Amino acid sequence: MTAPHARYRRAVAIPAGMAMATALAFLPNVTATAAEDTPAVVSADATPLSYVVNVKPGHGTSAHVKKAVGKAGGTIVTSYDQIGVIVVHSSNPDFAKSIRTVRGVQSAGATRTAPLPSASTGDLGAPKVLSAAEVAKAEAAAGQDPLESLQWDLPAIKADKAHEKSLGSDKVTVAVIDTGVDDTHPDIAPNFDRGASVNCVTGKPDTSDGAWRPSAEESPHGTHVAGEIAAAKNGVGMTGVAPGVKVSGIKVSTTAGFFYTEAVVCGFVWAAEHGVDVTNNSYYTDPWYFNCKDDPDQKALVEAVTRASRYAEKKGAVNVAAAGNENYDLASDSITDPSSPNDTTPGERVVDPSECLDIPTQLPGVVTVAATGAKGIKSSFSNYGQGVADIAAPGGDSTAYQKPEPPATSGLILGTLPGGKWGYMAGTSMASPHVAGVAALIKSTHPYASPALVKALLYAQADAKACTDPYDIDADGKVDAVCEGPKNRNGFYGWGITDALDAVTK
Repeated sequence: MTAPHARYRRAVAIPAGMAMATALAFLPNVTATAAEDTPAVVSADATPLSYVVNVKPGHGTSAHVKKAVGKAGGTIVTSYDQIGVIVVHSSNPDFAKSIRTVRGVQSAGATRTAPLPSASTGDLGAPKVLSAAEVAKAEAAAGQDPLESLQWDLPAIKADKAHEKSLGSDKVTVAVIDTGVDDTHPDIAPNFDRGASVNCVTGKPDTSDGAWRPSAEESPHGTHVAGEIAAAKNGVGMTGVAPGVKVSGIKVSTTAGFFYTEAVVCGFVWAAEHGVDVTNNSYYTDPWYFNCKDDPDQKALVEAVTRASRYAEKKGAVNVAAAGNENYDLASDSITDPSSPNDTTPGERVVDPSECLDIPTQLPGVVTVAATGAKGIKSSFSNYGQGVADIAAPGGDSTAYQKPEPPATSGLILGTLPGGKWGYMAGTSMASPHVAGVAALIKSTHPYASPALVKALLYAQADAKACTDPYDIDADGKVDAVCEGPKNRNGFYGWGITDALDAVTK
């Protein structure tokens, strides 16, 4: 069964009537071309777009490339010399084609198909918000926060037992690369790391106070994710997986909810250079669900985000990402993608997911997280794939498919919402922060562990879970997905269900 496709990964709608919720490719060296010597002619009504231009890392942008960008009708917004990625705006429709011929440019491509700024193509339904009465009547056991009894997901990964041993270290920071975080929320404020927070929407860091917060019109997604990771154990509201660690907000989505490459690159580089230990990435990089390396634009986007995510890991961060909400087998030979590009007019195309990548989820080194429901089996919507899904964690599902034990009533995941509220959402977007939280607990227990060691422990400590076979989540007599692989490494659950108790005791 395939869940309805959402424009972005941030959360998934449960079916109607139910609760909502590289090796681098080098161009040959060529002599100066007309693109470098002759200024581009751009019509007054040309569409302004954003581009990434990838050059050799480690040096400042050469005067030669800077001149060529200008000649081709481009304006440099910022340059990440550490990874050799330049963000450019241009109204020249042939900018990318022209700049690719320039000596020293390794790849270049448009990061969007809509003009600056992009127009929204619709948004997800709102999360199910807990009313004041529901918050007031929630009863907590001794030692628990008031809403913790509604969080079936915590005992599902033994986080409740882990909290008896450790809440995590305040020297560990998890960056939520997302739609923004409301750091004024009473469950987030105690653990918020302002110094590691920023607005990266334009591709260039904006460090003005509060720039990382979502506006009232924007998605609450990032705030929900932040609470899942590190809502404080403070006698208020809910409890995060790692309620003693710090959380920061790195805002990378436009007001309309698009996560463009230049913003994502900025987010990873910012995290890398501000002491972040774990990044959570519950999105895919717009406008292409899958970025095909045989397309020069999409190839450049893959290259730019790959460089940025690798740089973050090199600097000490474990990158965790959501697998996606379309019930796709990411290890299959082909997938029909009906949603790209999602910022203009999408068209149906058939892609090979080993060549056309969902980024950052499928990038090397990134921890790919599949979702489970209250009964501990793959969520109806969760993407999967042997060798692609690394680990699984609670992401919620409809109670028609997986119903939690009382006193929990919702099969979705409770999280913080802007304005001091709490509410339910579902998706692999909600599974990924559980793993990010457990990674933060591992880092707290082993403060000198490298990202490679944190990941090794994350996988080794996961509770192996055999394939669900047959997988007929809606009980209609038809198989909805096929799981392949052994108990300790399969397409539905990867190495298994993430384990918070082992993270603080081993």
